[in-house]
Amino acid sequence: MNLKNKVIKRINIHNRKSGYKLILFIGLIMYFLSACSKEPIREVTTPPVNPPSDTSKAAYKNGVFIINEGNYNWANASVTFIDNKSDQVYQDIFMKANSRGLGDVAQSMKVSGDKGFIIVNNSDKIEVVSLKDFKTIKSITGFSSPRYIEFVDTSKAYVTNMRRNISIVDLKTLTIVKNIPTPYWTESLVRFGQFMFVTCIGSFNVPTADRKSQVYIIDTRTDVIVDSLLLGKEPVSITVDRKNKIWVICTGGYDNYEAPTLQRIDPVLNIVDKIFTFPVQQGVPSRLCMNPTQDTLYYIYNGVYQMAAGASELPATALIPANGHLFYGLGIHPVTGSDAIDYVQSGKVFKCSQAGGQVLETYTAGRIPGSFCFTTSAKK
Repeated sequence: MNLKNKVIKRINIHNRKSGYKLILFIGLIMYFLSACSKEPIREVTTPPVNPPSDTSKAAYKNGVFIINEGNYNWANASVTFIDNKSDQVYQDIFMKANSRGLGDVAQSMKVSGDKGFIIVNNSDKIEVVSLKDFKTIKSITGFSSPRYIEFVDTSKAYVTNMRRNISIVDLKTLTIVKNIPTPYWTESLVRFGQFMFVTCIGSFNVPTADRKSQVYIIDTRTDVIVDSLLLGKEPVSITVDRKNKIWVICTGGYDNYEAPTLQRIDPVLNIVDKIFTFPVQQGVPSRLCMNPTQDTLYYIYNGVYQMAAGASELPATALIPANGHLFYGLGIHPVTGSDAIDYVQSGKVFKCSQAGGQVLETYTAGRIPGSFCFTTSAKK
C-alpha cells in the first residue's frame, strides 16, 4: 500500500471512531433555513429517476448539491441534487449526465460562475461541470490527492493536496499552471484580502507530537508563502467572521495527543489572539462554518453546536443533539449536515431550522454524503 493509501486508511478508521472525516460534509445532512417553521417533518422518499429536463433554464442553478464520497476504492462517488423550489431529489446526476462514474471518493465541490468544480480525492482530479446540464467541461488531472478549492479571482484558484503542494489552477484554460511546495498535507483554506490562509495537517509518517501543524499565509499576487502560524494539532477547518477574524478548529490529533481547540487569528497582526479548549476525550470537533452574516459559528462535536463569534466560552449544549446519529458534514448557505449511517447504505439529509434546530424534512442521498454545495440563487 502506498503512502496515500496508508493516510486515507487511517482517516477512515478515525472517522468511524470519532464521527468526522477530513474529506468534508455529513451523512444525515441538514441545511438550515433563516427562520423556524411549524410544519411537520416530511420525508422525501421517492426521488425522481431522471435529472431536470429543462436545461435551457440552467436547471442546476437553484438548489443544493450533496457530495456523496462513496466507499474508498469502490469508485462509487456520486452527486445528489435537491431542487429548492420543488423539493425534488435527483440522484447520481453526474452519472446520468455523462454516462460514466464520478470516481473514487468525492471530496468537495464549489461553484464559480456557471461552472461547478467537483474534487475527487482518490482519483486525483477535478471534474469541471456545467451548471446547465451537469455535463463535464473538462477533467483536470495532475493533483496529489486534492482536498479543497478556493478561488482567488475569476482567473485563478488554489487547490490543497495531501501530498506536499498546493496546486494553482488557471480558470480560463482549466489546467494546473504551477505548484506551491509545502512540507506536509494541506487541507482547508480561506481568502482574506490579497492573502490565502491555508491549514497544514502535518505528516502521518511521524508521531503527533512531532508534526508541524500550521496555518500558511500565501500572498496571492506572488503565489509565495510569506508567513505561518503554529496552531494546535490537526487544524482541519477554517473560516472568517464579519470583524475580519479568522477561526480554526484543531482536532488535537487522531491519536488524541492533545485537547482539541477552537482558535482565533488576527490576520492583520498575524497572531492567535484567542483559544477555546474542548473537553479531552469527549469527541473531535470538525466542520467549522460561519453563517451568512458572519457573526455565528457552527461546528460538529458529536451534535451540532452554535456559537456567537463574540462569545467568551464554548457553548455547553448542542443546538442539535446527535441522538444516535453520526453527524458527518456541515456547511452553510444556510447550514447543512448529514448522517453517514454505517458508511455502506445510503445516507440521509436533514433540513433544519437555524434558530431552533428543528428537523423540517429528511432526504435520502448517496453513500457517505460528506459535503454540500449551494448555488448562488439557492433561496426558498
